[in-house]
Amino acid sequence: MRNRAGFFFACLTGLLCLAWSGGAARALPIPSQPSAEERDLAALLQETVLSAEISQEEVVRFCESRVPAVPRVSGPGEWEKHAAAWRRDVLDKVVFRGEAAAWRREKTRAEWLESIPGGKEYRIRKLRFEVLPGLWIPALLYEPLNLTGRVPVGLAVNGHDPAGKSVEYKQIRCINQVKRGMIVLNVEWFGMGQLRQDGFTHYKANELDLCGTSAVSPFYLSLQRSLDILLQHPHADRRRVAVSGLSGGGWQTIFLSALDPRVTLSNPVAGYSSFATRARFPSDLGDTEQTPCDLGTVVDYAHLTAMRAPRPTLLTFNARDNCCFRADHALQPLLDAAAPVFSLFGKAGFLTSHVNFDPGTHNYEKENREQFYKVLGTYFWPGAPYDWHEIPCQEEIRTAEQLQVALPEKNLHFHSLALALGASLPRGNQPPGEPAQKAAWRQGRRALLRETVRFRPYSVQAEKAGERKAGNIAVTFWRLKMGRDWTVPAVEFCPLDWERTALLIADQGRKGTSPRVSGLLGQKYRVMVLDPFYLGESAIAQRAALYAILMAGLGERALGVQAGQIAAAAEWLQKTGSGREVEVWSIGPRTSLMGLAAAALQPEAISRVKSQDPLSSLKQILERGPGIEQAPEQYCFALLERFDIPDLQDLAANR
Repeated sequence: MRNRAGFFFACLTGLLCLAWSGGAARALPIPSQPSAEERDLAALLQETVLSAEISQEEVVRFCESRVPAVPRVSGPGEWEKHAAAWRRDVLDKVVFRGEAAAWRREKTRAEWLESIPGGKEYRIRKLRFEVLPGLWIPALLYEPLNLTGRVPVGLAVNGHDPAGKSVEYKQIRCINQVKRGMIVLNVEWFGMGQLRQDGFTHYKANELDLCGTSAVSPFYLSLQRSLDILLQHPHADRRRVAVSGLSGGGWQTIFLSALDPRVTLSNPVAGYSSFATRARFPSDLGDTEQTPCDLGTVVDYAHLTAMRAPRPTLLTFNARDNCCFRADHALQPLLDAAAPVFSLFGKAGFLTSHVNFDPGTHNYEKENREQFYKVLGTYFWPGAPYDWHEIPCQEEIRTAEQLQVALPEKNLHFHSLALALGASLPRGNQPPGEPAQKAAWRQGRRALLRETVRFRPYSVQAEKAGERKAGNIAVTFWRLKMGRDWTVPAVEFCPLDWERTALLIADQGRKGTSPRVSGLLGQKYRVMVLDPFYLGESAIAQRAALYAILMAGLGERALGVQAGQIAAAAEWLQKTGSGREVEVWSIGPRTSLMGLAAAALQPEAISRVKSQDPLSSLKQILERGPGIEQAPEQYCFALLERFDIPDLQDLAANR
């Protein structure tokens, strides 16, 4: 660094002190024209330390290593014992957490509205049902005329199609089933058709996770209550219950039919793959509901497939799927896991598969539908005359307007639910009055925070990736190996006369931090600029937010990884700096949360946190975002239920 840096540093230091006063800063004024010193620093901060391929591969391996394997068992009795325990644990420990436990106890309530004519064999009855108090979903019941006795029933679910329940291929499927004598419920899906609104976009459901209520719970309750309504029909045959759907509907199909033994026949279409497959194939990374938080701590989708045994199950995938779950990589691992279990029951033939080549893309068109009709005939009308070819019904297709179902004017959605839940949060954060009790209480709170963010302490092995000199400042490029999982890039600036240590993190990564680095160097700081998981050079190149959601699905938390990396880097700086204290400086709301969490969890390593543009409350996330696509770590399950920013500040301040 040239000698003329002194004047620039002195000016910038004054601005910096004003902007960062009190630990929660206003926006830092930045000179309109960067100085030569800043340009030098900016060039150094731009240098590559870590390739994008390393970050991508590390997150893949991190996820792969946490996918549970399907156990091998000796007989059907042992398998049934496992399956019953998995069903119980998925429902109790994954689906119905938080307020969802109370929603679960509500009775299914349906309101029947007008009917419209179908073909000559059936009518369409409109209804709406309450998924949870104040949240209603529209549905259509295709009901044969002149019913006698018990008849098969079918639940028709749909995926991410804007047309929702009125999409043509779904109507054709429902009509073909009802013409064969089945009662069929065509149910709307969140964010689609009549429910296509911002408050129901799937990523809004993650706001429920932040509040400690499972984001997947409304999805499962919708399915469960749909089945309740079907089976309450006086002509429903409980021995013949089918579920089928495409894409997100395929996910709904396997999720319900594995967890609810009332489903006797299941046909998911291009709707899911194993978590291990998803880690390697980014196209398969599922949305919020398809990757429920902590599901992988109990089961993988390979388990769910095997849990269908010994009930008839047709797995349909597409050969050239242009969306997700392509047959060549998604299907075989599921068959490998499930086939031995079906064989245990002597029902190997009850697990079948179909790979679609016409058209082979992401579809539930005629060939796939006819495979579904065929399996219905095999198991619901065995030995009876049955034609599985599609019955023409084009003239019976109805418009979306004709299929519209009236809904309450003030229908809740994911966002309004989360705002209502968040209003009374967090809970149980009032400390006792006695100092001795307060210290013990804080230790308990710190342990709760560690469990909430799944904090993992990391050991650091530092590898030099390069060295430079900038005047009297030694610049070192580091690759910090964090345990066996992560490699974190960092650039260290060390003046000869440094007095204090700053660990700098920024929402936009290290490459835009040169003004801040300049100011800190001017205050005689040794500065390390770190790119923790998901930021800067540690960013994930493909479908980044979905990898963070997958991590949560496997029991980890992005925030815990980030806090662990920051705390480990601070400990390493402390050790290499003769034990001198380390301060964490953050720029932006995302890194303000990461840094504060690290300091609250490892206060011995971090003396204080200084934040520019920080979050003042986690409720800001609910009120104005950003969404999980931009800041996945902020949607850590139950974080707001248990803590808010002042609580974390209290833990960080009490070392």
